[in-house]
Amino acid sequence: MSHALFNHNADLKRLREEGYFVQVVGGFLVMREVPYVNAEKQVKMGTLISSLTMAGDQTRKPDTHVVNFDGDFPCESNGAPIQQISHQSGNFDLGHGLKARHSFSSKPEGGYTDYFHKMTTYAAILSGPAAVLKPDVTPRTFRTPEAEEDSVFNYTETASDRVGIGALADRLKSETVAIIGGGGTGSYILDLVAKTPVREIRVFDDDEFLQHNAFRTPGAVSIEELREVPMKVDYLRSIYSRMHCGIVTHSVALDATNLHLLDGVTFAFVSMDAGEEKRLVVEKLEALGASFIDVGMGLELDEGSLGGILRVTTSTPEKRAHVHEGRISFVGGGEKDIYSSNIQVADLNALNAALAVIKWKKLRGFYRDLEGEHHCTYTTDGNMLLNGDGK
Repeated sequence: MSHALFNHNADLKRLREEGYFVQVVGGFLVMREVPYVNAEKQVKMGTLISSLTMAGDQTRKPDTHVVNFDGDFPCESNGAPIQQISHQSGNFDLGHGLKARHSFSSKPEGGYTDYFHKMTTYAAILSGPAAVLKPDVTPRTFRTPEAEEDSVFNYTETASDRVGIGALADRLKSETVAIIGGGGTGSYILDLVAKTPVREIRVFDDDEFLQHNAFRTPGAVSIEELREVPMKVDYLRSIYSRMHCGIVTHSVALDATNLHLLDGVTFAFVSMDAGEEKRLVVEKLEALGASFIDVGMGLELDEGSLGGILRVTTSTPEKRAHVHEGRISFVGGGEKDIYSSNIQVADLNALNAALAVIKWKKLRGFYRDLEGEHHCTYTTDGNMLLNGDGK
């Protein structure tokens, strides 16, 4: 994908054609082996790193004039710091293996026209003093990276890197996530997880995608698609594989005959009905040593309005007993079962999914987690959010 970006964009292509050692890493444009002078008047090599603003596979005008730099603070040929570009200094982990020690700010009138303009301007500011001390040194090395970074996305993910949380997103990369149940809440979980760099997302559901599903699933399905009566997982894959390359679907209900399909899963979202099959799924996930989150929703129509509770129950290898002490129901089946009424509303499905995904990200260190709750309920009346089963 990175190689194609250079072919499709004149500014990126020109950088390589003119000999700059550049590549796209995550949502950053990286220029390596940029000569500069340090405080000891030594010529060193550093790396310039700019966020990218993209529309599909096309670059747009840079939305910021700031760049990051991995190296010592650059100086004039006499060792005096180049103060006019000074912005911030520290130890910045940008994710994707990229680190920086400084950020620079140099804004021309009207801003930078494109990324060739931006990167070569900074390269000239840094390398000019170096050329005074070593006339043959240049940022135009005419080198290209031996290999480009693979991505689970079909286009460059720029949302995390442009706001400096790429290192946090990296914490999710090694995950193989299962979503067991692609109904109302499960489909919203998929919508959120598909926007993360997890390596694989497995979705399990054996139901057809019917009219009522359209009103509690993200997006808007057409009547023509409904007439085709697709399987839920096939419909969801057709939408989210446009963005994420790692979506694997199984049009089955998990039971004792096919639990091996969960092998290799590192985390699971369980959004399936209560019953013996759920017990088997939980036992399998525990045997795998995988953490999981079970979601539930109980709503009732009373005196002309809906009310009820959403539930998010977390199980980790360090804390599982609460799951088997009543936090998750394994009783299911029969028309009189309280879980069979299945009242669901899209906004509450979305909230239930969001609470579950936020908890997953807490477990992985993406979000701060001071309480370490393993059970959370949201009550619609009063917006009451309660935590239990802390770490």
